Amino acid sequence: MSVPVIIDCDTGVDDALALLFAVRHPGLDLRAVTCVAGNTDVDGVVRNTLTVLEQAGAPDIPVARGAERPLIEPARSAPVHGADGMGDLGLPAPRRRPVDVDAVTLLHRTIVGSRRPVTLIPTAPLTNIALLLRTHPEVTRNIERIVFMGGAVATGNATPVAEFNVWHDPEAAAVLLTAGVPITMYGLDVFTQVVVPSADVHRLRASEEPGTRLAGELLAHRPAHPGEAPEAEEAGGLGDAGAVCAVVDPAGIGTRLLPVEVSLAPGPTRGQTVVDRRPRPGEAEHHEGAREQALVDVALDVDVERFVKLYLATVERG
Repeated sequence: MSVPVIIDCDTGVDDALALLFAVRHPGLDLRAVTCVAGNTDVDGVVRNTLTVLEQAGAPDIPVARGAERPLIEPARSAPVHGADGMGDLGLPAPRRRPVDVDAVTLLHRTIVGSRRPVTLIPTAPLTNIALLLRTHPEVTRNIERIVFMGGAVATGNATPVAEFNVWHDPEAAAVLLTAGVPITMYGLDVFTQVVVPSADVHRLRASEEPGTRLAGELLAHRPAHPGEAPEAEEAGGLGDAGAVCAVVDPAGIGTRLLPVEVSLAPGPTRGQTVVDRRPRPGEAEHHEGAREQALVDVALDVDVERFVKLYLATVERG
């Protein structure tokens, strides 16, 4: 049976890649898509999401507009995605329209109305998810797992230690970690590794099928190795789409159940996901006592070839 899923996104080039995969994989039943400010403003995210679903030939999946800004911080977009958040590809405006309820309402309605527990896949700042969990905590009874793209064990991208989605709304990420359901963190440590070779990107771009061609254009917009030879330039990272691949094929990542917390203090570590990989408690715990921290399945390794093959086989279904 297909897995019922909801994607919460800030579409975004690699969120678009994730949506293309989700609507075409037979093992996923995409019940709803909710939008939040992140890579671009929330209205742009709604437009981009509807465009991708239309280009992919997806069924009439409900799409809802969510939070315009983080819980505390001002909204801050990611210029790497272009002025429109979608690589400035010049795609036509979508004919589809969002539903007439907000993202939290759609999330609540879809989760509680599902006959089987739902898997949430946030690939964006976690504002919508935090608002849902605080407004309707009972939804956790029908959430199978949350697999989120965010955080980093080692190096950040928004700052030296913080990944963009968590840095954009650290308080929301902290709420997510205390949801009380199984959580998988698909962070930058694996995010940056899954790269589609240039020959495959070129083949996708040459496709006559709109969704497949769009996948190729998106991959080419985000070169994995900028500044190298042209043939390397066209190789593109899957990014957020890897988190959706991990729902379909969880054996493709190597995880460890580890304590994780989000740094909320002002300063250079704000938004860092502090992952405790120590084999035993240290002096701080000895002197100050142990702190309660959420246990999260943290992705530390990924089978790159396996995920690339899975992604290509799926988006080329047409």
